[in-house]
Amino acid sequence: MPMSAVIENTGKSQKHWLAGFITSLLFLVVCLSWGTTWLGIKIAVESVPPLTSSGLRFLIAFPLFICFALIRGDSILFPRERLGFFAFVTLSYFGIPYYLLNYGEMHVSSGLTALLFSCMPVFILIFSSLFLRERIYLSQVVGIAIGFGSLFMILRSQGLRLDHAEFLGVLAILAAAVMHALCYVITKQKGEGISVITYNTLPIGIAGAMLFLAGLVVEQPDFAQVTTRSWLALTYLGLCASVGGFIVYFFLLKRLSPVILSFVFIIFPVFAVVIGSWYEGQAISRDLALYSAILLAGFAITKLPVEKFLTRKP
Repeated sequence: MPMSAVIENTGKSQKHWLAGFITSLLFLVVCLSWGTTWLGIKIAVESVPPLTSSGLRFLIAFPLFICFALIRGDSILFPRERLGFFAFVTLSYFGIPYYLLNYGEMHVSSGLTALLFSCMPVFILIFSSLFLRERIYLSQVVGIAIGFGSLFMILRSQGLRLDHAEFLGVLAILAAAVMHALCYVITKQKGEGISVITYNTLPIGIAGAMLFLAGLVVEQPDFAQVTTRSWLALTYLGLCASVGGFIVYFFLLKRLSPVILSFVFIIFPVFAVVIGSWYEGQAISRDLALYSAILLAGFAITKLPVEKFLTRKP
């Protein structure tokens, strides 16, 4: 082989390796970003009520999304015939669920919140079957049963019997996961042709304004009592978790298969549990580690239906 060909092949190999390394690094960035989101929420609601906190997070993120829309030349307006869908996204993806998450974290640990929210892809599977007529395989049903059985054991091992506040917190987080799942499925039906910038920008701005104004009226927050830690957490949630995590996720979506990328939802709870336990000064018990591993393994099975791969034609 001529030396020039050897050099060319070496260069291609190095570029391929570098591209793979960058993709892997960005995948880890998303897992870390979304894994630390739950602790950020926990710190934010220490001194900022949940409605106000969720609104401020989006108001911090909104100007950056406007900048991205201007840079890319994307419209921030949904097509006129999809205004109903726009209202649905604003309320059911951004408005109500993020208030519920903030409320839930006032009563539930950040790690447990992440584990509860990791159920969301399972709800996507169920809604896809109901609304999109997609098939659910037996192995996926088994995975769902394993996952939710493990989740029950986690709640039991954590000592949640539950008191009233903890019970409402768990319900709020699960309700947020259900609403996000439904929104993903409806978006698959109604969101064709809408860019990711358009999809996020105006709904984030309007949801942020609505949540913040509702917080001013209902919660009447005392901003003089808001700690520096909570302000830093809100800034992190707005700039890094909302904007940074979003950009990297959709960058990866163009370079990885949806199945591989969906494992972000399996991996980020691990980071959340470890980071949350460290911050809250609570050791991870053997039961929590065991049941969390089983839960995530069960939900991983739902993403890799064995029958689908066995019956696929070569």
